[in-house]
Amino acid sequence: MTPKYWNKAKKHLSDKDEVLAKIISSYKGEALQLKGDAFHTLARAIVGQQVSVKAADSIWARYADLSGACPQKTLELEHDILRGAGLSNQKVNYLKNIAEFICNTPITSPLIGGTEGGEFSDEEVIKQLCTIKGVGRWTAEMFLIFHLGRQNVLPLADLGLLKAIEKHYETPREEAEKIAEIWQPYRSVATWYLWRSLDPVAVEY
Repeated sequence: MTPKYWNKAKKHLSDKDEVLAKIISSYKGEALQLKGDAFHTLARAIVGQQVSVKAADSIWARYADLSGACPQKTLELEHDILRGAGLSNQKVNYLKNIAEFICNTPITSPLIGGTEGGEFSDEEVIKQLCTIKGVGRWTAEMFLIFHLGRQNVLPLADLGLLKAIEKHYETPREEAEKIAEIWQPYRSVATWYLWRSLDPVAVEY
């Protein structure tokens, strides 16, 4: 499902930023797709940590074949079986921690099953998710963008975003936050298009 604000965000960003306008025009018909599955988004973000998009896709495919990307199945599978998907020991532990959190959180919770998690601010969501061992700010930000569909997230620790800013704006990555000021209130959308400009396929979490 494409976020309802997407077309409005594209126009806003194209009007405000010439660099983004060119990038957006290169990917007509493409958009971020919300998954609607909290575990999928968190688990996919863990798998994608510190590896290329291509490597993450390959590992995820093997993990999903084993577990069905299901939290209950992830808890049931032995550690070494999950390691066979190409996951590190640490990532297997993190996936099991996330699976346990999801299984113990009511599906009616706005954080997990509610539309956009409306009763929680971005920082409140990040704070709650970071109580799970293995989930840091970057993973929580991916959850905000890809599960809750929050429109103004700027993941400043994301290497892909910083690389794209250096490439397209010809400026040091330390200037990222300053450059992103004009993207508000749609920094998530700007981030997605900058990711898209680097990778042969759209980023998914």
